[in-house]
Amino acid sequence: MWGVPLIELKGLCKDYNGVRAIDNLNLKVKVGEIFGLLGPNGAGKTTAIRILTTLARPTAGKVFINGKEVSRNKAGIKSEIGVVSQTENLDRQLTARENLELHGRLFKVPASKRRARIEKLLAFVDLTARAHTAVEYFSGGMKRRLMIARALVHEPRLLFLDEPTVGLDPQVRRKIWDLIRNLNGQGITVLLTTHYIEEAELLCHRVGIMNKGQLIALGTPAELKARVGDTVVEVPYNGETRYLVFENRKKGLQHAATLKENLVIRESNLEDVFVELTGHKVGV
Repeated sequence: MWGVPLIELKGLCKDYNGVRAIDNLNLKVKVGEIFGLLGPNGAGKTTAIRILTTLARPTAGKVFINGKEVSRNKAGIKSEIGVVSQTENLDRQLTARENLELHGRLFKVPASKRRARIEKLLAFVDLTARAHTAVEYFSGGMKRRLMIARALVHEPRLLFLDEPTVGLDPQVRRKIWDLIRNLNGQGITVLLTTHYIEEAELLCHRVGIMNKGQLIALGTPAELKARVGDTVVEVPYNGETRYLVFENRKKGLQHAATLKENLVIRESNLEDVFVELTGHKVGV
């Protein structure tokens, strides 16, 4: 479906004070896809993003973007990527337009092209009416949309999004999802990290599930769910809930018919895959 790898990680390891945050990570992200790294906090997702965006050096292994080794081509790599960090890092005293203008100048976007680009991006993230408002008066969703616009000023071909909707309400989260889909439709490859199951399932062409610094599963959401079965029966048990996974709905219903408890029967999701592989939920 997609072409050659735009990102390639080979034996990537990262240690912090003797603790291994990433453990022998091998991964390829193809041109034109939305790829998601899914896992709990502390799984190594953000560390991987920091290495890919030149903010941290690996302890071992190699990282390539567009065929170039990141550690040897930092300046060139930065011109090809856009980064939206998990932490809001806009200049709050500046207006929305001024934040974009500053970014364009830092990346040496020519003035004539910069002005048109900024107007287009403000419209794209629906902030034209707030272009002259200082960021300190923006809501969380508006700040996140502006951060995405800022990351696109220099026209990168690859966009990194670290927990792009963390802390946002469901309505705003869905607006961010629409932006990501639109960007991908324009040819931008996206790598995002998330611990939101629904986000990974709805957005990503492929998902890598991380736990304790290791990649424990890789595939499309449908492929990963097929590994455990497509139907889950939730059964109350001693004050807790047991999750019984079945190959198909027919088998799930047959088993449910033998039980007397109040049951929930639903389709499986990526969290069920994670539980099956690790024994605990993504958020734990």
